[in-house]
Amino acid sequence: MKGGINSSAFLIKKVMAKELTKDNFDEVVLRSEQPVLVDFWAQWCGPCKAIGPIIEELNNEFNGKVLVGKVDVDANQELAVKFGIMNIPTVLFFKNGQVEDKLKGVAPKREFVKKLESLLS
Repeated sequence: MKGGINSSAFLIKKVMAKELTKDNFDEVVLRSEQPVLVDFWAQWCGPCKAIGPIIEELNNEFNGKVLVGKVDVDANQELAVKFGIMNIPTVLFFKNGQVEDKLKGVAPKREFVKKLESLLS
């Protein structure tokens, strides 16, 4: 390093949303002591890609208070069926292993924040 600042020292660690599958869903979501936001999505889904950055921002902003996970409905159809997911994106909000709220389709970040803050109160 020649006369510069080690830029890696200034990197902020970003935590990625947890990939959820039928194998880890119960353990991660239903048995969580924290509220959980679960984004049901698919790679080919344009609206899913539109809210993806919001989901990742929420994951970092609520890190330590709320768990954030993503379910690829193409790879985990049984979870989509189990929770009645008919359209994507659909985001479910869990508390104590139960669905407490949901958002369907694209929504502004403030709507997600409002629902998360409600879960935490």
